[in-house]
Amino acid sequence: LHIDRFVEWDDERVVKQLALVNDERIFVIAEALRRGKLTVDAISDITKVDKWFIHKLKHITDVENQLASAPLTPKLLAAANIMALAPYQSFSMLQNADMKFPTVKDGDEEVQITNGRFTLLEASPNRELRKEVFEQYYGTYKSFRNTIASLYDAQMKQLFFFAKARGYKSSFEAAVGRDNVSPQVCERLLSSVHKNIAPFHRYMVLRKKMLGVDELHMYDVYANMLKDYERSVTYEEAKEMLLEGLAPLGDHYLALLREAFENRWIDAVENEGKRVGAYCNSVYATHPFVLMNFNNTFEDAFVLAHELGHAMHFWHSDHSHDFFNAQYKMFVAEVASITNEVLLNHYLIGKAASREEKAYLINHLLDSFKGTLFRQAMLEEFEIESNRMSEQGVPITADSLSELYLRLNKEYYGPTMISDPLIGEEWSRVPHMYMNFYCYQYATSFAASVAVAKRILTEGEPALKDYIRFLSAGCTDDPVSILKIAGVDLSTEKPVEDAMKYFDELLTQLEELAE
Repeated sequence: LHIDRFVEWDDERVVKQLALVNDERIFVIAEALRRGKLTVDAISDITKVDKWFIHKLKHITDVENQLASAPLTPKLLAAANIMALAPYQSFSMLQNADMKFPTVKDGDEEVQITNGRFTLLEASPNRELRKEVFEQYYGTYKSFRNTIASLYDAQMKQLFFFAKARGYKSSFEAAVGRDNVSPQVCERLLSSVHKNIAPFHRYMVLRKKMLGVDELHMYDVYANMLKDYERSVTYEEAKEMLLEGLAPLGDHYLALLREAFENRWIDAVENEGKRVGAYCNSVYATHPFVLMNFNNTFEDAFVLAHELGHAMHFWHSDHSHDFFNAQYKMFVAEVASITNEVLLNHYLIGKAASREEKAYLINHLLDSFKGTLFRQAMLEEFEIESNRMSEQGVPITADSLSELYLRLNKEYYGPTMISDPLIGEEWSRVPHMYMNFYCYQYATSFAASVAVAKRILTEGEPALKDYIRFLSAGCTDDPVSILKIAGVDLSTEKPVEDAMKYFDELLTQLEELAE
């Protein structure tokens, strides 16, 4: 209730304006109340406006005066951040503690669906089981959709509050600004993905053909396209595989890998009560630690390569800088790990002993593209669009969020994929929606890693020296500039465009092998 020019008026002019009946009158009353020179009774006598209404206006101006006397300070904003964690904490408790899923029959065994088991069950060769798990899992999320939509709405509102308080125009601009990255990096990523989406649609056509199904549904996304090929790998075999596959990274890198294997950097054996998943943690002034559960699957070898990529990044940064400059930015956090995966996959494809093994390895890399580049780009686009809706005052409901997600799913997966209506509920299960625009960094890191790996393989020693300098850079510059050390410029579309071309080349090879 404020018009700037009224501030310049003296008290006498404000009183004269109160007697005038025009469309600015409510603002003049508010100005008089804000100054506190006239009582509610006096203003009512001058304006003939009901005292009840003036009391309501006085409540508003009193709040304005209180806020003006106690402006937001960095200390107050920092304290408010604790409350801002509430949407994610509530979602996490709902998802991990309160939400219960039904059981399904897998042969003679009764299996409890959980968030951790969902992907494993969706990879089952039993299509009827996959369909049932899909429907039961997303059906459970659908029953909580209004609560989760409310939590996500609160998350978006708190992000926008802090963005405006710190002088940003949007939550997205504030998020990328935190990492000193231009919004155009993500915008270029999404633009490049949409321009080059045709090969991904082709991949869905091939998936349908290789699975031998009449219709391709979202519960077929994780199924093994090469169901006749299975391969197990022991932990010792995986170590040798990495030492051979990562040889292009040089003798010093391989020596560090051997040290990790021989000097207990890695806890790989599954134990009761041990945390699920795979992680690498850095402890400054000593070596990094890798935690994983190695179960002799082929995928476990790639997980080991991935986590050791993180370990090597930590090691080089820690040994090149003091504590304050050693911690690299999250924007580049996945580059070293995915570079290891790309190099290992390239090596294994080159030495594949059979047509089936080669097809399996190519598809493994294509699936990595699917999960890390295409899907993460889609999740980021959903996050950006839903936050834009919230910032523009569009009501946020479970229906509006599901409609947005379903539309994007159809655009990304293409006409061959039947985007089952229940996939529209997938937004409600993704914890990254509470991580402040993190998803696009997976996709940009993947594109950067493909570029780094291909450069090392084609240029050799000069590219390797640049890559080691990148690993050793810590946080001494903005992350886009640090990536340029490794020969990757994410201020252009080239890395993503090149990654898309590589995806197309791999897909063509798999199509030929599938004939």
